[in-house]
Amino acid sequence: MSAINTKIAQPYAEAFLELASKDSLESVLSDLNYLSNVLLSSSDLKKLLSNPLVNLQTKKNVLKSIFSEKIDLKTLRFLFVLCDRGRINYLQSILKKALELAYQASSIETVKVTSSINLTPSQQDNLVSKLKKMTGAQEIKLDLTTNSNLIGGFIIQIKSKILDTSIQGQLRQLSSYLGTSLT
Repeated sequence: MSAINTKIAQPYAEAFLELASKDSLESVLSDLNYLSNVLLSSSDLKKLLSNPLVNLQTKKNVLKSIFSEKIDLKTLRFLFVLCDRGRINYLQSILKKALELAYQASSIETVKVTSSINLTPSQQDNLVSKLKKMTGAQEIKLDLTTNSNLIGGFIIQIKSKILDTSIQGQLRQLSSYLGTSLT
Protein backbone atom coordinates (compact mmCIF):
# COMPACT_ATOMS: atom_id res chain seq x y z
CA MET A 1 0.00 0.00 0.00
CA SER A 2 1.45 3.36 -0.98
CA ALA A 3 1.93 6.17 1.52
CA ILE A 4 -0.95 8.15 -0.02
CA ASN A 5 -3.29 5.17 0.16
CA THR A 6 -2.30 4.56 3.78
CA LYS A 7 -2.84 8.21 4.66
CA ILE A 8 -6.34 8.08 3.18
CA ALA A 9 -7.21 4.55 4.34
CA GLN A 10 -6.19 4.92 7.99
CA PRO A 11 -8.84 7.45 9.15
CA TYR A 12 -11.64 5.75 7.21
CA ALA A 13 -10.67 2.32 8.55
CA GLU A 14 -10.54 3.68 12.11
CA ALA A 15 -13.90 5.44 11.68
CA PHE A 16 -15.51 2.28 10.33
CA LEU A 17 -14.19 0.16 13.19
CA GLU A 18 -15.31 2.74 15.74
CA LEU A 19 -18.78 2.75 14.21
CA ALA A 20 -18.89 -1.03 13.96
CA SER A 21 -17.32 -1.71 17.38
CA LYS A 22 -20.74 -1.30 18.95
CA ASP A 23 -21.58 -4.59 17.25
CA SER A 24 -19.73 -7.86 17.39
CA LEU A 25 -16.16 -7.72 16.13
CA GLU A 26 -16.78 -11.13 14.61
CA SER A 27 -19.51 -9.79 12.28
CA VAL A 28 -17.27 -6.84 11.35
CA LEU A 29 -14.44 -9.21 10.42
CA SER A 30 -16.87 -11.31 8.43
CA ASP A 31 -18.09 -8.26 6.45
CA LEU A 32 -14.56 -7.00 5.84
CA ASN A 33 -13.33 -10.40 4.66
CA TYR A 34 -16.36 -10.85 2.40
CA LEU A 35 -15.92 -7.40 0.81
CA SER A 36 -12.20 -7.94 0.38
CA ASN A 37 -12.71 -11.32 -1.29
CA VAL A 38 -15.35 -9.92 -3.66
CA LEU A 39 -13.06 -7.05 -4.66
CA LEU A 40 -10.12 -9.39 -5.22
CA SER A 41 -12.18 -11.67 -7.43
CA SER A 42 -14.01 -8.99 -9.45
CA SER A 43 -11.90 -6.71 -11.58
CA ASP A 44 -15.10 -5.33 -13.16
CA LEU A 45 -16.36 -4.11 -9.79
CA LYS A 46 -13.00 -2.48 -9.03
CA LYS A 47 -13.04 -0.72 -12.41
CA LEU A 48 -16.60 0.50 -11.91
CA LEU A 49 -15.92 1.86 -8.42
CA SER A 50 -12.71 3.63 -9.48
CA ASN A 51 -14.17 5.10 -12.68
CA PRO A 52 -14.77 8.85 -12.14
CA LEU A 53 -17.21 8.94 -15.10
CA VAL A 54 -19.70 6.64 -13.32
CA ASN A 55 -22.02 8.79 -11.20
CA LEU A 56 -22.37 8.28 -7.44
CA GLN A 57 -25.94 7.02 -7.55
CA THR A 58 -25.02 4.30 -10.04
CA LYS A 59 -22.14 3.19 -7.79
CA LYS A 60 -24.46 3.14 -4.77
CA ASN A 61 -27.09 1.16 -6.66
CA VAL A 62 -24.49 -1.41 -7.75
CA LEU A 63 -23.15 -1.72 -4.20
CA LYS A 64 -26.67 -2.09 -2.83
CA SER A 65 -27.64 -4.74 -5.39
CA ILE A 66 -24.48 -6.77 -4.76
CA PHE A 67 -24.11 -6.44 -0.98
CA SER A 68 -27.49 -5.58 0.59
CA GLU A 69 -28.29 -9.21 1.48
CA LYS A 70 -24.70 -10.19 2.29
CA ILE A 71 -23.37 -7.58 4.73
CA ASP A 72 -24.61 -5.59 7.71
CA LEU A 73 -26.57 -2.39 7.01
CA LYS A 74 -23.95 -0.28 8.84
CA THR A 75 -21.25 -1.63 6.56
CA LEU A 76 -23.35 -0.87 3.48
CA ARG A 77 -23.99 2.67 4.73
CA PHE A 78 -20.25 3.08 5.23
CA LEU A 79 -19.72 2.13 1.58
CA PHE A 80 -22.25 4.83 0.65
CA VAL A 81 -20.32 7.39 2.72
CA LEU A 82 -17.17 6.44 0.81
CA CYS A 83 -19.08 7.07 -2.43
CA ASP A 84 -20.34 10.45 -1.20
CA ARG A 85 -16.84 11.51 -0.14
CA GLY A 86 -15.24 10.36 -3.38
CA ARG A 87 -13.15 7.71 -1.59
CA ILE A 88 -14.78 4.53 -2.89
CA ASN A 89 -11.84 4.01 -5.27
CA TYR A 90 -9.69 3.50 -2.15
CA LEU A 91 -11.98 0.75 -0.87
CA GLN A 92 -9.41 -2.03 -1.20
CA SER A 93 -6.82 -0.05 0.81
CA ILE A 94 -9.42 0.91 3.41
CA LEU A 95 -10.54 -2.72 3.76
CA LYS A 96 -6.95 -3.92 4.12
CA LYS A 97 -6.23 -1.35 6.84
CA ALA A 98 -9.55 -2.03 8.61
CA LEU A 99 -8.84 -5.76 8.61
CA GLU A 100 -5.38 -5.12 10.02
CA LEU A 101 -6.83 -2.95 12.82
CA ALA A 102 -9.68 -5.39 13.52
CA TYR A 103 -7.22 -8.27 13.77
CA GLN A 104 -5.13 -6.27 16.23
CA ALA A 105 -8.22 -5.50 18.30
CA SER A 106 -9.15 -9.18 18.48
CA SER A 107 -5.55 -10.34 19.05
CA ILE A 108 -5.23 -12.00 15.65
CA GLU A 109 -1.80 -11.73 14.09
CA THR A 110 -1.49 -11.85 10.30
CA VAL A 111 1.70 -13.60 9.24
CA LYS A 112 2.97 -13.73 5.65
CA VAL A 113 4.62 -17.03 4.82
CA THR A 114 6.45 -17.60 1.54
CA SER A 115 7.57 -21.16 0.96
CA SER A 116 9.15 -23.10 -1.87
CA ILE A 117 6.17 -25.51 -1.98
CA ASN A 118 2.57 -25.50 -0.77
CA LEU A 119 2.40 -26.29 2.94
CA THR A 120 0.23 -29.23 3.98
CA PRO A 121 -2.53 -28.62 6.54
CA SER A 122 -0.50 -30.36 9.25
CA GLN A 123 2.54 -28.19 8.44
CA GLN A 124 0.32 -25.11 8.63
CA ASP A 125 -1.06 -26.22 12.01
CA ASN A 126 2.45 -26.81 13.38
CA LEU A 127 3.58 -23.43 12.08
CA VAL A 128 0.54 -21.69 13.61
CA SER A 129 1.19 -23.25 17.04
CA LYS A 130 4.85 -22.18 16.97
CA LEU A 131 3.90 -18.67 15.80
CA LYS A 132 1.33 -18.35 18.60
CA LYS A 133 4.06 -19.08 21.15
CA MET A 134 6.47 -16.73 19.42
CA THR A 135 4.08 -13.77 19.06
CA GLY A 136 1.81 -14.27 22.05
CA ALA A 137 -1.22 -13.81 19.78
CA GLN A 138 -4.38 -15.75 20.53
CA GLU A 139 -4.94 -16.50 16.87
CA ILE A 140 -2.74 -16.54 13.77
CA LYS A 141 -3.97 -15.91 10.23
CA LEU A 142 -1.55 -17.22 7.63
CA ASP A 143 -1.12 -15.40 4.31
CA LEU A 144 0.50 -18.17 2.26
CA THR A 145 2.39 -17.76 -1.02
CA THR A 146 4.82 -19.98 -2.88
CA ASN A 147 8.08 -19.02 -4.58
CA SER A 148 9.96 -21.81 -6.36
CA ASN A 149 13.15 -19.70 -6.36
CA LEU A 150 13.56 -20.31 -2.63
CA ILE A 151 14.75 -23.88 -3.38
CA GLY A 152 13.72 -24.99 0.14
CA GLY A 153 12.59 -23.56 3.45
CA PHE A 154 10.39 -20.53 3.94
CA ILE A 155 10.29 -16.83 4.79
CA ILE A 156 8.04 -15.57 7.59
CA GLN A 157 7.08 -11.90 7.89
CA ILE A 158 5.42 -10.71 11.09
CA LYS A 159 4.80 -6.96 10.79
CA SER A 160 8.28 -5.59 9.99
CA LYS A 161 10.20 -8.61 11.32
CA ILE A 162 11.41 -11.16 8.73
CA LEU A 163 12.65 -14.66 9.50
CA ASP A 164 14.34 -16.16 6.45
CA THR A 165 14.97 -19.91 6.77
CA SER A 166 15.12 -20.50 3.02
CA ILE A 167 18.16 -22.01 1.35
CA GLN A 168 18.34 -18.94 -0.88
CA GLY A 169 18.44 -16.73 2.24
CA GLN A 170 21.11 -18.88 3.88
CA LEU A 171 23.24 -18.70 0.73
CA ARG A 172 22.79 -14.91 0.64
CA GLN A 173 23.84 -14.68 4.28
CA LEU A 174 26.89 -16.90 3.68
CA SER A 175 27.97 -14.87 0.65
CA SER A 176 27.61 -11.68 2.66
CA TYR A 177 29.76 -13.19 5.40
CA LEU A 178 32.40 -14.18 2.86
CA GLY A 179 32.28 -10.76 1.22
CA THR A 180 31.09 -11.92 -2.16
CA SER A 181 27.90 -11.24 -4.06
CA LEU A 182 25.36 -13.84 -5.03
CA THR A 183 23.98 -13.46 -8.56
